[in-house]
Amino acid sequence: MSESRVALITGSSSGIGAAIARRLGAEGIRIVVNSARSEAAGKALAAELPDAIYVQGDVADAQDAKRIVQSAVDAYGRLDILVNNAGTTRFIALDDLDGADADAWREIFEVNVIGVWQMITAATPHLRASGAASIINVSSVSATRALGSSIPYAVSKASVNHMTRLLASQLGPSIRVNAVAPGLIDTPWYEGAEQVWESSREWITANTPLRRVGTPQDVAEATLYLVNAAYTTGDVLTVDGGRHIV
Repeated sequence: MSESRVALITGSSSGIGAAIARRLGAEGIRIVVNSARSEAAGKALAAELPDAIYVQGDVADAQDAKRIVQSAVDAYGRLDILVNNAGTTRFIALDDLDGADADAWREIFEVNVIGVWQMITAATPHLRASGAASIINVSSVSATRALGSSIPYAVSKASVNHMTRLLASQLGPSIRVNAVAPGLIDTPWYEGAEQVWESSREWITANTPLRRVGTPQDVAEATLYLVNAAYTTGDVLTVDGGRHIV
């Protein structure tokens, strides 16, 4: 079955999304790479994979979300896997209430929550037709702990977790809905916030049971597991080297 499946991965021109695209592609799954910008990087990744296309589009835009999904179906005739990886944040100290203004909340929620919802609603009819489809939402450990790049970001990921569980209860048995919740992952996400990154890296390396920060490949492996875990739905799989137990 794996050689005929099609996976659409949002925000997949770099970082975690690109690692997921490569890992699923290595399993013979046909890949739809997406990004809102970074068109050259997205096209380069698609060309690198065994069987892939690139579709530019912003998940926060309702028409773009529909077009991204339709482009995948037009290219491959089906859709079996949706990975909602596209996300954004602002680095705002948790005690900086004025810095987390309404514009920050709107910007983050439009991508991290509304964008996920729009992709799922656009994809659901096609995923139902697959008969054994999977949605994987990329969340964060900040959804369940008092930490994160900002309060709006952490709350947006808590929303994703609850959305995952609610949809899992409604879309079965034809569609399973799960999430991965990464901890600190070594990606370009921290460009412009190097001081935050270095202090976080030091703490994780010293205090987390696995004594290292995560890699995009770690999240990709967890995503592949959920793609193939036929009796798992409504789960949020933590990928943080054990930080959640410290």
